[in-house]
Amino acid sequence: MIAIFYWLTEHNIMKKFTTIALSCAAVLSLNACTTHVGDSQANTTSTLQSLKFNPNNYKSITISQDGQSLSVRAYENIPYVTSPTEPDYQVMNIYIPESYFTDGIINGYTADTAPIFFPNGIGGYMPAKPMTTEVRSGRDGKPQASSVNTALLRGYVVASAGARGRTLGTDGNYTGKAPAAIIDLKSAIRYLKANDRLMAGRADRIISNGTSAGGAMSALLGASGANADYDDQLRQAGAIMNADDGVFAVSAYCPITNLENADMAYEWQFNGINDYQKMHISMLDYNVKRERVKASLTDEQKLWSNELKSSFPSYVNGLKLKGQNGQLLTLDSQGNGTFKDEIIHHLNQSANVAFKNGTDMNEFDFLVQRKSANPYYIDSFDGYLNYLGRGKGVPAFDDVTLASGENNLFGNATTNNQHFTAFGKKYGQGTMADTQAIKMMNAMNYIATSPTQHWRIRHGAKDNDTSLAVPVILATALQNNGKNVDFALPWGVGHGGDYDLDALFDWADEIVKSAQ
Repeated sequence: MIAIFYWLTEHNIMKKFTTIALSCAAVLSLNACTTHVGDSQANTTSTLQSLKFNPNNYKSITISQDGQSLSVRAYENIPYVTSPTEPDYQVMNIYIPESYFTDGIINGYTADTAPIFFPNGIGGYMPAKPMTTEVRSGRDGKPQASSVNTALLRGYVVASAGARGRTLGTDGNYTGKAPAAIIDLKSAIRYLKANDRLMAGRADRIISNGTSAGGAMSALLGASGANADYDDQLRQAGAIMNADDGVFAVSAYCPITNLENADMAYEWQFNGINDYQKMHISMLDYNVKRERVKASLTDEQKLWSNELKSSFPSYVNGLKLKGQNGQLLTLDSQGNGTFKDEIIHHLNQSANVAFKNGTDMNEFDFLVQRKSANPYYIDSFDGYLNYLGRGKGVPAFDDVTLASGENNLFGNATTNNQHFTAFGKKYGQGTMADTQAIKMMNAMNYIATSPTQHWRIRHGAKDNDTSLAVPVILATALQNNGKNVDFALPWGVGHGGDYDLDALFDWADEIVKSAQ
């Protein structure tokens, strides 16, 4: 206790303390034990002690971006569980602006009030190392803005957790299958909350961020916070069990989620488009590598496409979602209706935002103009879909040959690939994934009880990695459940994320500062 209080006094960080008594309470809160079924008091205390944040274990670095520099304390490769199966991945990097140790203020934030930005680097449900301050080059060869560095320059504390992924392990001992990734991210959130009094930054103001599968995991963090479904696996991993894993806000770019229904949604959108460029995902030096391969649907796949498309209206109608005008969102047997109109509404909004920002819209022959404040609208949805193009075969996610990344995700400790839909199992071979594991990977299953109020979801209008229906359903369901949702389909943007970092952190600043 004395050592902690001395360190806090030396660096002028009386975070959440005003008296020695309060600092005593902080230590006691870390050493206290809450009994759970199957947990002993000694084991809980041991976990808390071994996962206590060490404020002296850092290196000093300087980051630079957009002509700005900032001194930062880097706490890297911090274990957040006591029983890791993949120690190289189940670690976290935490970055804190140096000025917060001398009563500094950045963007109106102090060591006491700074929110915590929690980005993950998950892609393709592959294993991910924690993100760093390293600046990488974009496709044009120029340095690319980093969400980590942008957050630090805006006064945020950054905590990025690595996570297990679908390819880890060997035959008969697979260690990264569902729900491993979300268990890891939840464990890291619990570490931050349990150590809140020992760190700069507010653990009740954590903003998660991710792209693609990482966007799905960011959304799942927000939807499933503190849900008991995950407790058994959290205990097995050695997570801190007397802290919760809810987050304040979610940022999700192009989330590849709702996988049980994604095949139907994809064929509802792309049925009749038979040529495509399939994305092949692999790992190279711990980074996800993506390559496009040309292909065409077989006659059998065309029949499957028809069947999947015909099943989608029943799913949509059963959700009983209400759209932007309060109307019930439905589809008829042909796939037309107010749900389709809702998607077109979001696309029309996107087109007009792009027009007002100076984009030349004349090249898009599926758009027409009218005299209006928002002059552009989609006259031919089929024309838009031809412009967008199909990006996957049939089924898009639960491949009948078990060859997709998602099949790989839903394997288990002894089986590398499994089905996760009745359709995939019907026409394919192999076993079906555990029902509970499938449930635990889908944010849609937890929205009704989600503790997270603030959501920002972006899915590019030129992104064909999943159906537009998937993010529209997610955003609409959140809105229908009373959440504050900032949703858009940015025009001309493909599959990717972190392309509007200034806008992202403007949004984050607004929700954080309005809540203080």
